Amino acid sequence: MSGQSYKYLKTCKRQQTKQLGVERSAGCPGTADRQTSLSPQFLRRQQVLQLYRRILRAIRDVPAEADRCYLKDWAREEFRRNKDATDEDAIRMMITQGNMQLQELQRTLKLAKS
Repeated sequence: MSGQSYKYLKTCKRQQTKQLGVERSAGCPGTADRQTSLSPQFLRRQQVLQLYRRILRAIRDVPAEADRCYLKDWAREEFRRNKDATDEDAIRMMITQGNMQLQELQRTLKLAKS
């Protein structure tokens, strides 16, 4: 891909994502202007997936193999157990609790390293 084509595609992508909720294609070939709205469920799902990934990344730093396996199984089971939750307040609370548990794990790992 030539440098000019790359710059053009990059500019189109920037124009498409300029406004939250509205996608603008402003001259990008093959696309039309369209209104998109990010649903609260979509945003919440992104938060949950981000939390899950961050927890698994933190677990990688656990020094003992047995502890790593236990924590990985625990995290997977917790997320699986709650995957069908639909109440927004309950989901928000679970995300908050998950973030607090992640912070606690990170603090513990930091203390263990020092």
